[in-house]
Amino acid sequence: MGWPKVPGLEGTVRERGDIPVEPDATLDRISLWHEQTNRYATELREFKQQMVAQIETLDKNKETLRTDLDSVGTRVDRVEREMDYLETQNGAQPCVDVDDKLVEQQVTVVKEKNKAKYAKATDCRDMISSIKAMKILKRVGGPKGMWTKDVGSSSGKVYIFNGTDEDTIYEFGSVRDFTISQGTSMAKTVKLPSPWRGSGHTVYNNHAYYVKEGKELRLIKYNLRNGSVADSAVFPVQDHVPVYSLTPETVIDLAADEEGLWAIYATKETERHISLAKMDANTLDIEQMWDTPCPRENAEAAFIICGTVYVVYNTALPSRSRVQCVFDVSDMVTNDDAPLVYFPKRYGSHSSLKYNPLEQLIYAWDDGYQILYKLAMKKKLEV
Repeated sequence: MGWPKVPGLEGTVRERGDIPVEPDATLDRISLWHEQTNRYATELREFKQQMVAQIETLDKNKETLRTDLDSVGTRVDRVEREMDYLETQNGAQPCVDVDDKLVEQQVTVVKEKNKAKYAKATDCRDMISSIKAMKILKRVGGPKGMWTKDVGSSSGKVYIFNGTDEDTIYEFGSVRDFTISQGTSMAKTVKLPSPWRGSGHTVYNNHAYYVKEGKELRLIKYNLRNGSVADSAVFPVQDHVPVYSLTPETVIDLAADEEGLWAIYATKETERHISLAKMDANTLDIEQMWDTPCPRENAEAAFIICGTVYVVYNTALPSRSRVQCVFDVSDMVTNDDAPLVYFPKRYGSHSSLKYNPLEQLIYAWDDGYQILYKLAMKKKLEV
């Protein structure tokens, strides 16, 4: 029995026994769909191949770029080393006034003030030859502060003075403890009886020495073992001014070396230059005072090694710090003898530099970063 004929569709349906066959138009559409699917699949494969080729090209370009950057970095390092060498060989003139009359007056003043020959407490004769290495430990605290070990002890403890007007010291058992600590979480806190002023503190023989915040220059000697004030004294100078023009918060920079305790300061009387005092660490008495030829202008910090003051200079827009003026209380080192030492490039400028004679390291605070400088030394009078 055949299918009934539908008007208008004659000839569109074929009969094969009792099974109807799809219309021709449907077969054409299926064929077209297959064609388009194959074409799309082919185009997708070609697109994928193009993308793979482009990715491979990008990988090659990235590797080439990395190689080029490494090469540029190597060249920059080499140029910086050459600049360091040239600066060392042909450095800037020391920061000493060149006016003959003024120099003569200064020499006269220094000679009058320093008639008494300094009696060395030790036979230390070390002086800087160069900066051998630099290590950036971490960043803890604000732009300005001070960190150090106890200069007169081998305990290994590290002390953090964050800021210029705070009253809490952070004590760590070692440099390693400080390095691995999350911030100051591993530190023992030491609450001082009064805030400090500036960043010119030091720790010497289990005592913290600092300048008390206030109008007068009162030095505080604080016993870190029993947590009490061991002594205090007013620093006997009038009309004091900041020691360093680039670190105006510091009015006295206390330092300790092989010879004992020192105070670096400045007054209106010698406003353009830095002065130095040797102190008795036990009584805070002044033993001897000197006027140095080192200018305050553009000075950022200083440190003392074997009775020699090394003043570090920079610019208002921080660049490369350098030791550009030296004063030795024993007259064994002059600016002509001392090498012009440049510090490696860092972040900003130093707010404090503290020398540790046991390690021959400088503990530096630079824009919140705690840095160690390893020094290469030589003997005084060796030319």
